[in-house]
Amino acid sequence: MRKIAVEEAVGMLLGHDLTKIVPNAFKGAAFKKGQVLRQEDVEALKKMGKNHIWVLEMASDELHENDAAIRIANATVSEDFTLEGPSEGKISILAKKRGLLKINTDLLEEVNNRERIMMATIRHHTVVEENKMVAGTRIIPLKIKKEEIEAVEALCRGQEPLLQLKKLQKLKVGILVTGTEVYTGLIEDRFSQVLVEKVRQMGSEAMDPVFAPDEEEEIELKIKQLVENGAQLILLAGGMSVDADDVTPKAIANASTEIITYGAPVLPGAMLMLAYTEKIPMVGVPACAMYHKITVLDLVLQRLMVGEKPTKREISALGHGGLCQHCETCHYPVCTLSR
Repeated sequence: MRKIAVEEAVGMLLGHDLTKIVPNAFKGAAFKKGQVLRQEDVEALKKMGKNHIWVLEMASDELHENDAAIRIANATVSEDFTLEGPSEGKISILAKKRGLLKINTDLLEEVNNRERIMMATIRHHTVVEENKMVAGTRIIPLKIKKEEIEAVEALCRGQEPLLQLKKLQKLKVGILVTGTEVYTGLIEDRFSQVLVEKVRQMGSEAMDPVFAPDEEEEIELKIKQLVENGAQLILLAGGMSVDADDVTPKAIANASTEIITYGAPVLPGAMLMLAYTEKIPMVGVPACAMYHKITVLDLVLQRLMVGEKPTKREISALGHGGLCQHCETCHYPVCTLSR
């Protein structure tokens, strides 16, 4: 491309989009790449502060910013996304459906480590809605050598896509409320409805809640009955602490074939327990989930709802960002919690 005075550019092809900004009213491309400039455009360009512009002069081994952005996007995303643009050199990447966003963060870092190429995303393991913008990509200059984009395409070839979207499964979720005080009717159960609502928000089906006293054998029996009745995931609400009467963790351990963790580096939610009875996950839900809108349960539940099996190391990694700020108005997941 060649820089030229706007008065001399009449009849030439504009080399890139030109952005116009009107405070609190408009920001967008007033002139589009490839547009043939007319005499009447000269004054409008000068009012935008454009006394010189780039006109399109491309070598055979070069790509324009718009074409480069399209190729980067196509190389990095799975079929779960749609592309919007390019506009002003940028491609926006949108989710086709609701699901859990998966990001190959190592590949993202490799792409961004290349000169003059960038991609920005929202956070890994975020539940997104249909048409949510999850990423944007562009090159930094107005044009780039084809070989630089081909290198990105080669880098992505044969790897897990940089961006994927996992569909939330519709699971049959068992809810077991433990505690003698609730089982005997001494106090009213207020926990199960909180869990039922979370399950429904994730698009799954909550089975009718069942109850057990603080007795290991009874809790184990109820777990077995939930499995026999088709539960694909079991949430246990009750005593998860080290109090003498809190036997739920012991019962979960007895009923399990594998324990992932008892304890998580997230506040609120440190007393979380995650175990499996064969292939069925069991989550010991800390009592804080009855009070706080967002806890460690939400971070783990979204993984389970797409059929993933979190590892101990992944749970441990939640500690970086695991301190909830208890904002006056909760904006999760647009916040720092485990980000």
